[in-house]
Amino acid sequence: MINLVIVAVLSYLVGSIPTSIIASKLSRGLDIRKFGSGNAGGTNVVRVLGWKIGVLVILFDILKGAVATIIIARLYWNPTLPFHNVTWFTDFTVVQIICGAAAVLGHVWTLFAGFKGGKGVATGAGMLIAVAPVEFAVAIGLFVLVFVISRYVSLGSIVAAISFPLTMFFRENVLNVNVHGYHTLIFFAIAVSVLLLFTHRANIRRLFAGTEHKLTSFRGSSFRRNA
Repeated sequence: MINLVIVAVLSYLVGSIPTSIIASKLSRGLDIRKFGSGNAGGTNVVRVLGWKIGVLVILFDILKGAVATIIIARLYWNPTLPFHNVTWFTDFTVVQIICGAAAVLGHVWTLFAGFKGGKGVATGAGMLIAVAPVEFAVAIGLFVLVFVISRYVSLGSIVAAISFPLTMFFRENVLNVNVHGYHTLIFFAIAVSVLLLFTHRANIRRLFAGTEHKLTSFRGSSFRRNA
């Protein structure tokens, strides 16, 4: 159990790296949480500082999730879990899920910035690439489609989050694809979706109110404070 706690904590610490805050401090000497939407995420960096810095932040946040899921999880050297594994997953896959989830929690509630981080979309993406690549690809496709049509990053993220468990359910129960570990993974997919919807609750309110920010400029020529 101690070893599992260690890899989970390491994953949380990696996820807690406040990429957007570090990038904004180094590039412009400002706190990204005081500008734009006020969120410490890659989208707000694109909005405030421009697409070049924003894309780097997003890619690094994706890397955090991937590192936790693929690399840190392998530091768990015990051949079996410290509890009885009743899922269809191999023990290592369960460890991957634990580490990836810890990284997402670290990004959302970062230890290094007063437990106020981003929304976890990019870090969660890095995790999902490792454990559910097909569902992730569908979610990304829908994200791009919704964003191109609406110019709302938040709306694209919300649609992608909802589509993730729905795609898995559709593949298993309608297309009759044998999704490995489905009866465990579907609950994990739902949990990820619910978490992302929870972290986007303010965006959902703004979307209904018609006050959500559209991402229409990538130049970051002005620093707009959050109203």
